[in-house]
Amino acid sequence: PLSFLPDLHQSVCLFVDSKKWKCNLCYRVNELPEEFQYDPVTKTYGDPTRRPEIKSSTIEFIAPSEYMLRPPQPAIYLFLLDVSSLAQQSGYLHTVCNTLTEHLENLPGDARTQVGFIAYNSAIHFYNIAEGFNQPHEVTVLDVEDVFLPYPDNLLVNLKECKELIKDLLKQLPKRFEHTHDTHSALGAALQVAFKMMTASGGRVTVFQTCLPNHGPGALQSREDPNNRSSKDVAHLGPATDFYKRLALECSGQQIAVDLFLLNSQYCDLATISGISKFSGGCLHHIPLYSESKPQLVKTLRKCFERYLTRKVGFEAVMRVRCTRGLAIHTFHGNFFVRSTDLLSLPNVNPDAGFGMQITYEESLAECKSVCFQAALLYTSSKAERRIRVHTLCIPVTASLTEVMYSADAQCIVGLLSKMAVDRSLSSSLSDARDAFINATVDIFSAFKIAQNLPQNSSTIVAPENLSLLPLYILALLKHPAFRTGTSTRLDDRVFAMCEMKSLPLDQLIRYIYPEFYVLDCLFVTPGAGGYVDDGHKLEPPRLQLSAEKLDSRSMFLLDCGSYMFIYIGSNVASSIVQDILGYNSVSEIPDFCIDLPSRETAASEALLTFLDSINEEKPYTSYVQVIRDTSQFRSMLVEKFVDDRNPNSLAYYEFLQHLRTQIK
Repeated sequence: PLSFLPDLHQSVCLFVDSKKWKCNLCYRVNELPEEFQYDPVTKTYGDPTRRPEIKSSTIEFIAPSEYMLRPPQPAIYLFLLDVSSLAQQSGYLHTVCNTLTEHLENLPGDARTQVGFIAYNSAIHFYNIAEGFNQPHEVTVLDVEDVFLPYPDNLLVNLKECKELIKDLLKQLPKRFEHTHDTHSALGAALQVAFKMMTASGGRVTVFQTCLPNHGPGALQSREDPNNRSSKDVAHLGPATDFYKRLALECSGQQIAVDLFLLNSQYCDLATISGISKFSGGCLHHIPLYSESKPQLVKTLRKCFERYLTRKVGFEAVMRVRCTRGLAIHTFHGNFFVRSTDLLSLPNVNPDAGFGMQITYEESLAECKSVCFQAALLYTSSKAERRIRVHTLCIPVTASLTEVMYSADAQCIVGLLSKMAVDRSLSSSLSDARDAFINATVDIFSAFKIAQNLPQNSSTIVAPENLSLLPLYILALLKHPAFRTGTSTRLDDRVFAMCEMKSLPLDQLIRYIYPEFYVLDCLFVTPGAGGYVDDGHKLEPPRLQLSAEKLDSRSMFLLDCGSYMFIYIGSNVASSIVQDILGYNSVSEIPDFCIDLPSRETAASEALLTFLDSINEEKPYTSYVQVIRDTSQFRSMLVEKFVDDRNPNSLAYYEFLQHLRTQIK
């Protein structure tokens, strides 16, 4: 459906004359439309190279009517809430309902925006909140095997017209089920009825699940053996049934995306139920062992849900990825359904989703000076505008292996290898995926050795500077919860880590694989306040390797793991700094469990908070901070992130390098 003019970026487009241009993807010569003689910025006629789509490799168009199968639909949001006894014990409804109440007016959309709510345990609870009622009306359907809609309409209502009723419902819901003893969860039936409600319009379904779906369609049984959590051969990484995948594909066909928030305290079989999000273009959030008695988890859920509610969203999207003739894309990674060889179905699209793709050679590129890749996204904005966003990338072609090696991006390599390893784990075994990491690393450095004509018996690893961190990232992957063995890892945690590998944007993925570790001392000794030195430049605390040998009892450290951060305070940190930052007289007074930093009117506090803000600016939402003193029982949570160190089940970084040396030929 996106067979329009590719982005005519100057570096990749050849104008044959003033009337014709040559496609940078298929090399076909085309007539240049008359409107390309007009520059909309200067409002003059003449040179077509002045147009915005020639100057920029990213551009967005308002789509004409031929790109619409139907008029743009309103933004529709349906919330499915688990209200089983485990859900009530977790207390998540208080946080979710309060957060949603605060941000109702911030939901993306226009005056036509609609919302709806369904609660479920062993039954399905519908809520009629139509204008004209003085309070929400609840209708309960007990038969979940053949669930039906109790009302023909009024289950999805206009947000603007029914705002007060919606707020009343959100206030009542946490109390409505607080004394329930119903241990069942009919997730499958709730999803089926959500599909029926939204078939005509499409939209977004948001599911909160706290336990194993054990009732009605799609019911599951526990498959995890806690005694095998550290086994080398991990079983049940794949789904137990295709029920959720099949339902996801039906949803995708009707432009419905399903997003899943998993807040479980017990095994939930994420390997199976995640299919509802993977194949419908949805997203997945997992906060294990969630309880309202754990303030750091409550804050994580609130921040994550706030971002989720207010971020931009696109509906009814498809993305086509094309490349220069001679190349072809053979594998995509992310959450979507592949409609054809180069077309991805994305009922919803958001700025926090990442995608990967693998390229194959089909023809020689010997005659090419460059190759191009183009991604075109056709979507409906939350304001009901049909738009086309186009990104074009041009890369030079070389016959020199050395040039390729010196131009390689280690982070991109690691990102793609992690996605491929998830597929290998599911199709073969976790052991094969781990071996593939080693083999890929060895192949890269062996190829570079050959390209440099180095002696075969050389015992050193020779690599260009741009690939020097590749072995470190590979070691981090081998020790990551997604792929590690020998360390007890809950099955749901492992599966969620694999889902993140497949769908996180690259910058977030690298931090997820190898957290950022800083020593903060310079923030407290450099003249100037607010995180700035006297000449106005920002302070940049030095980044360290993830090793316990970098710890110093006289220093303070920050470990940024992405969605959360640790601040580690050594036992001999000056009392004045502790007082300035936390308000305690000494390190020993810091509670064993301490989250967040107070905002104090001191130079040290202002400098630290400014640095944290600068880090959080790069993230979808603000990370919570947990303060850990040297003698805290939570110290192990920090130490287990030290990838560079040896542990009982894996090598230290220098030992890993020694192992690679023996493999490289």
